[in-house]
Amino acid sequence: MKRREWLKTMGSAGLALALPATMSRVYALPAQADARFLLVFLRGAYDAASVLVPAGSDFYYASRPNIAIRRPVPAGAERDPAAAVALAPPFAADGRRGIGGWALHPALADTMLPLWNRQQLAFVPFAGTHDMSRSHFETQDSIESGASGTGDGRHDAASLRGSGFLNRLAQSMGGRAAPVAFTDGLPLVLTGSQDVPNVSLKGTGRTPFDARQTRALAQMYRGTRFESLIDEGFELRQTVAEQAQAMQARAAVAGGTDAMAARMQDMQAANRRSLSARGFEVEARRMAGLMRDKFNLGFVDVGGWDTHSNQGAAQGQLANLLDNLGRGLAGFAQEMGPAWGKTTVVVVSEFGRTFRENGSRGTDHGHGTVYWVAGGAVRGGCIAGEQVAVEAGTLNQNRDYPVRNEYRAVLGGIFRRLYGLDDARLAQVFPGGTAADFGLV
Repeated sequence: MKRREWLKTMGSAGLALALPATMSRVYALPAQADARFLLVFLRGAYDAASVLVPAGSDFYYASRPNIAIRRPVPAGAERDPAAAVALAPPFAADGRRGIGGWALHPALADTMLPLWNRQQLAFVPFAGTHDMSRSHFETQDSIESGASGTGDGRHDAASLRGSGFLNRLAQSMGGRAAPVAFTDGLPLVLTGSQDVPNVSLKGTGRTPFDARQTRALAQMYRGTRFESLIDEGFELRQTVAEQAQAMQARAAVAGGTDAMAARMQDMQAANRRSLSARGFEVEARRMAGLMRDKFNLGFVDVGGWDTHSNQGAAQGQLANLLDNLGRGLAGFAQEMGPAWGKTTVVVVSEFGRTFRENGSRGTDHGHGTVYWVAGGAVRGGCIAGEQVAVEAGTLNQNRDYPVRNEYRAVLGGIFRRLYGLDDARLAQVFPGGTAADFGLV
């Protein structure tokens, strides 16, 4: 088989390797030993006002007659599965912690609320980018490149020479970084001069190469600068395959192979070939196995969040997405084991959605959103960042949440804490950005 055909087959196997020219040598002073960081990108723009519910706002309920989440039940009352879950007992204003009026979507009660109660989960509302295009692709490109968002998203990305901020973060960490993308192809956020493997987790565990073919392909690159990357790629592919097979075996014992096969088939790419939220728990547990033992800087994207119609409230389209996402994140935390204590997970989206529901009982492209910060290394149980009252007068352009906590400031503050980055190194990761320290890690 010709070399080009081998590489094509390897790409279709769910494993690709970025092979850029040279890697910049940049020194770093990590603040936390053996820290792990995972960025989860919800492509399609999820409805943040349904996750972190402004239950103390009458304006919220007037704006969403069909899709609002019910107010939390009074303390001591029987649980209402259709009601939001208060984030402080009793449900009352608490200015010090910033949680007056905020509540959680009931679909996350069994998965995210336990992390909140253990102070391993925080939320940053009114977060996002200054990009006002409301275009999925432009805003995603702007964020992944680490641009300001004040200009054209694609132009901003091009001005950074096609590099992503997580790749630049890996460079700033020197030889301590072990980055990976859990995606079909290498995403912009991890593109750059640092070598980064990407591995798709959508497979069923069957490998496309037998032992003879593996040796032949490895021999083709023996003695080249790609030798170690190819060897690492095959090792990673084998690890993923073994994990998938082990999970299928456990599922067969618990509930039968047919159910597991159907679940695996339901996994499909959404926006930009991202994972579907459905079945995310399976993928997240496999991700944890790799980040626990091999990698310390990861990225995954989950699609399907563009809920223009029939969004639902406590039940329905969005609730199902949140249930699957929550199960995945909780499964990731569980599978990390003791390493969860050194892990930080940040969940972002390109933008939020309109505050008022539309005529199709959904929401449209908006501006500000809510970021999630979870992990055993997180000082959670709080709502962080600058906040405003949720009322008509504070909406951006009278339609959506404003952005008061810029994404580079939020992430920059976390990176400074995790890796001890000084201003010069932070400027390399986010040119022109300013870090905000919310004390979350």
